[in-house]
Amino acid sequence: MLKPYLCPPILKCKPGAPFFKPTEESILLPKELNVEGQSVIVTGAARGIGRGIAEVLAEAGAKVLVTSLTDRYLKPFSDEMTKTGHPIETLTADATTSKGWDHTLEFALSRFGHVDALINNLGDAIMRPLVPLPDHPSREPISDDEYRKVLDVNLTEAFLGCRAVGSHFIDRRRGKVINISSQSARRGTPQTLVYSTAKAALVRLTQTLALEWAPYGITVNCIAPGSFPDPTTTGHDGYAEAEKDAKKRVPLGRVGNIREVGFLALYMISAASNYMTGETVYIDGGSSFN
Repeated sequence: MLKPYLCPPILKCKPGAPFFKPTEESILLPKELNVEGQSVIVTGAARGIGRGIAEVLAEAGAKVLVTSLTDRYLKPFSDEMTKTGHPIETLTADATTSKGWDHTLEFALSRFGHVDALINNLGDAIMRPLVPLPDHPSREPISDDEYRKVLDVNLTEAFLGCRAVGSHFIDRRRGKVINISSQSARRGTPQTLVYSTAKAALVRLTQTLALEWAPYGITVNCIAPGSFPDPTTTGHDGYAEAEKDAKKRVPLGRVGNIREVGFLALYMISAASNYMTGETVYIDGGSSFN
């Protein structure tokens, strides 16, 4: 709550008129950054970067639906958000199938009445070479099933999500789409061939769809994160190792905080980004071009 405060002379307040100084809990922002009441779907967001995005948007007043394939991390996350006073809606659904997306959209419309923004966050990698490598004899090459899985999780889910929600956005003549790619879209690394290819394709999907939907008032943008380990899933030792690696590899000398991607997503779904479409923003501490 804003607290009464002595009016600064520069504001030339009327005598006796109360002046409210923003506290840490109540920061005044331009109205264009206000996302309160917006309805947002975030896929694969029970942990990792998606969780950071969902946290920030819910705290900013958005109505957030978080989806995940299972409820392993979903329910604990939901319980935690409820305790903090920023409840979220949750749904177990397979974002790599049309049936899963039909279920997701139906659920979102039943809860919110409409959808303002779609964030395709699902993603995962399988570290394998294309063919056997002499210097890595124990590493099996990627299989057909693994190839399809990596493509589905990183690219197909966004294609299906945009197709499922697209007609709703076009009917409303408004909507925001954010696709979560990766720094691998700009700079591939060994044994991530399929993952890097899928994330690069997601950038092109973003650009093409941005042009296709621009006449209908819909923006489509992309965020490409670098290293954002989640202590919930990496554990203390894994997180410490990621921090150690970042000090050597990342120009800014640290890993990212998952909420930092959320801050960028907040801007992208807000009215402040209305003139921005087809763009990919790399948030990686400078590592993708180092």
